Amino acid sequence: MAGALKLYSYWRSSASYRVRAALNLKRLPCEIVPVHLLAHGGEQHAQAYRDLNPQELVPILLDGSRVFRQSLAIIEYLDEAHPGAMSLLPSTARDRARVRALAQLVACDIHPLNNLRVMQFLDREFSTPQVERERWMRHWVVEGLRAFEAMLADNASTGLYCDGDAPTLADVCLVPQLYNARRAGVDVGAFPTILRIERECLALPAFDAARPENQPDAPPAG
Repeated sequence: MAGALKLYSYWRSSASYRVRAALNLKRLPCEIVPVHLLAHGGEQHAQAYRDLNPQELVPILLDGSRVFRQSLAIIEYLDEAHPGAMSLLPSTARDRARVRALAQLVACDIHPLNNLRVMQFLDREFSTPQVERERWMRHWVVEGLRAFEAMLADNASTGLYCDGDAPTLADVCLVPQLYNARRAGVDVGAFPTILRIERECLALPAFDAARPENQPDAPPAG
């Protein structure tokens, strides 16, 4: 049975950032439950959290007693369950396929190669030096963003945002990935279309409120 929405989130998690932006765009009130991915060995590994998500990853969404996992599946669920609010997928099959391809480029091709558990595995199992782990991250982020830029530039479907003149699933994936890219030391100046779209997104209150530094579990500035 549907009920109050509750999002288990980590302030710096790009997958959580995606869902926060989607919730805000759809104007859906939601309680944020912080899950610290580093404290106490990672709160996502605690038994109570594993019972909710056997993958031990964030985010997860609770809608009443129902548990939803995987950020893209969560966002599409919200879009279908709350059709009266802004739609995050276009109305035609062709355009939905394009938006999903852009979103999956981030969520399936860039992000998994750079997330925390991969970096920890490289460190723990292979003693990979930090400088090499960072080089690995930058390589895959740049490769992905280069493809993303090419898919946007000079495409008639690209508007103010990734697809048309309203934000979609593609935009809520792109903006968090750019946050991660800068953290990894990537020079994003080579991607002008991406940066223009990011500026449009971050000018919206929904994206601004979803920023990592604006989360209740973010450390104090300064």
